[in-house]
Amino acid sequence: MNSYGSKFPYLPERISRLGELACNLWWSWHPEAKSLFYLLAGNGTEFKSQNPVLLLSEMEKSVLDNAAKDSRFLRRYDAVMARFDAEVNAYDSWFYSKVQDPGLYPIAYFSAEFGLHHSLPFYAGGLGFLAGDFLKECSDLGVPTVGVGFMYPEGYLHQKVSADGWQMNESETLDRSHAPICRVHDKDGQPLTIKVPISERSIYFEVWKAQIGRVPLYLIDTDIDANDPWNRGISSRLYIGDSEQRLVQEIILGIGGTQILNALGIRHSVLHLNEGHSSFAILERIREKVEKGLGYRDASDQVRATTVFTTHTPVPAGHDVFPFALMDKYFESYIPLLEMSRDEFYRLGMDPRNPDAGFNMTAFALRMSAYCNAVSKRHGEVTRSMWHHLWPNVPEREVPIGYITNGVHVPTWIDSRLATLFNRYLGPNWLNDHDNPSIWQLVDDIPDAELWRVHRLLKMILIAMMQERARERWREHADPNIIMASGIMFDPNTLTLGFARRFATYKRANLILQDMERLKGILNNPKRPVQIVFAGKAHPADNAGKQLLQRVFNAARDPDIGGRVAFIEDYDEEIAQYLVHGVDVWLNNPQPPFEASGTSGMKAGINGVPHLSALDGWWIEGYNGSNGWAFDGKNEWSAASDIVDAEELYSILEKQIVPLYYDKDEAGVSSAWVKVMKESIKSAAPMFSSRRMVKEYALKFYQDALSYANGMSP
Repeated sequence: MNSYGSKFPYLPERISRLGELACNLWWSWHPEAKSLFYLLAGNGTEFKSQNPVLLLSEMEKSVLDNAAKDSRFLRRYDAVMARFDAEVNAYDSWFYSKVQDPGLYPIAYFSAEFGLHHSLPFYAGGLGFLAGDFLKECSDLGVPTVGVGFMYPEGYLHQKVSADGWQMNESETLDRSHAPICRVHDKDGQPLTIKVPISERSIYFEVWKAQIGRVPLYLIDTDIDANDPWNRGISSRLYIGDSEQRLVQEIILGIGGTQILNALGIRHSVLHLNEGHSSFAILERIREKVEKGLGYRDASDQVRATTVFTTHTPVPAGHDVFPFALMDKYFESYIPLLEMSRDEFYRLGMDPRNPDAGFNMTAFALRMSAYCNAVSKRHGEVTRSMWHHLWPNVPEREVPIGYITNGVHVPTWIDSRLATLFNRYLGPNWLNDHDNPSIWQLVDDIPDAELWRVHRLLKMILIAMMQERARERWREHADPNIIMASGIMFDPNTLTLGFARRFATYKRANLILQDMERLKGILNNPKRPVQIVFAGKAHPADNAGKQLLQRVFNAARDPDIGGRVAFIEDYDEEIAQYLVHGVDVWLNNPQPPFEASGTSGMKAGINGVPHLSALDGWWIEGYNGSNGWAFDGKNEWSAASDIVDAEELYSILEKQIVPLYYDKDEAGVSSAWVKVMKESIKSAAPMFSSRRMVKEYALKFYQDALSYANGMSP
């Protein structure tokens, strides 16, 4: 059971359900719910962080009492709660009308990270945002889903950059009382506590719940008194560098996460693993069936037939491999419970190309899942080639790894001002059917001047945010170099490029810095200037990524650049919203073939921000010749290939993008540019939405897996 009342004891009875609404992230993708909290906050300053839990917790009782008597506020409150109930509690849905034999039990979606909202910093990058968007869309479509992950009280990392451009990692512990999560209690009203016996020690964790529309997400928290001090930090932050702690973390996620569902009486019919970090959930499902009397072979066949595995990266470092000696330490007593030998167990996770390396979580998940997919068409080709050796007697094209291209949750990532424009020209119901391409052809009916005006306003809002953050750093007595690099000189009339990614070497944040003299000429053109804003974090243990970041930062503080390059510190979901709405061009130049998908460009595209990218990941499917710009990119990295790719990038900027942007009429509108913006929206919104993506999972994978599950014995 969960209690919202303990978080908000002063809410008047008439508006008492504000607490329930604040603790359900449904509000975050419904503008009318956001407006309700803004109205309650008065001038909106108290809602600056867009965290209604914090807002309600700190609001004076007199303000809440007045709101409960304010007829204008109550009308809006009643309307929002009526829609909330209609959507969250509805029994009819797309899923139950389209999926044959849906069954009674939900799909359990396991992920090491979830990017839902910046008030819940449980994400590091694209994998987490994909998982968050997935749960939101499952709510919208009525897909019966339950999520399982970690409640990281220290998140991923908070980033500050020193005056010489070096990333410094700062910790900030989440205030659970001011976050949209609630502690889960057992039937006796005590915090639900679960014990996971691991090797010679037992680790305990408590459970928190985040509600995402109709979908509950259960979060593991080891920072509790029942644990020894050295075990309390297991779930403190994402992607612990220490191999042993990482293994323990993944045991707790997979095995402990499954035990959460059992403790709550949630019998799941299908297991969906978002990347290999949670693959030990497969083992726990098998163990449960063996414990009930089923033999290992039958148990593993049943689990395999009802498991979906999504792999997200062709980068070797993204696939966890644990030494066999370390696995022995933690699984020696567990393996007999599966009724299999040690050799049989380790063969499941062995990579034949490197058999002595250890237990490969991706190889294990691929072998033990009937439904495996990559996250774009190109990534599917790369992944089948990468793992062909697991099926040596099968032609590469027939390796059982398909693809479902990622998508983004349109209601979350579309700007509300742009959505208002769509309401006017696409019709008020466009959002209900936004994966239908024909609806988006009506974008052409939007007058160029209106679309340009909305976008220019969003750029002004982005620049105002950057300048306010620069002022905050100045008040902190930051070094002038940091202020110079913060975008304090940015101009809304200047063509603005945006690059916001994780600072990993293959993403090549520094490609545009290859020839600084040529770049300075592009940026400082007196008649047609250009400015670039960068954001992103390097992994705490990735010194090469930190060096990339340092080079970008040092370019931003170079006086010869004239303030036309900026770096925004501490990139998160909130900053991402500003960037994908407000820049003019989304810059992306990964080293092929390492870009599995790349959802940030999709988010920009649906907001009319064209993509400039190497042809890799989603852009191979998305680029149509008129919705952005593309260059091939060399498939084998070398210093020479970077020079060639940079030359093509500069050429596209100089000959195509800059002239097109500045070719404006007397009213200051570039109709040719707006045409590209419209093509970007029309191509990205329907085909690269999470609605299209989740429907594909439901019809390609879930339907068959559920049919099998429903035919199994209880």
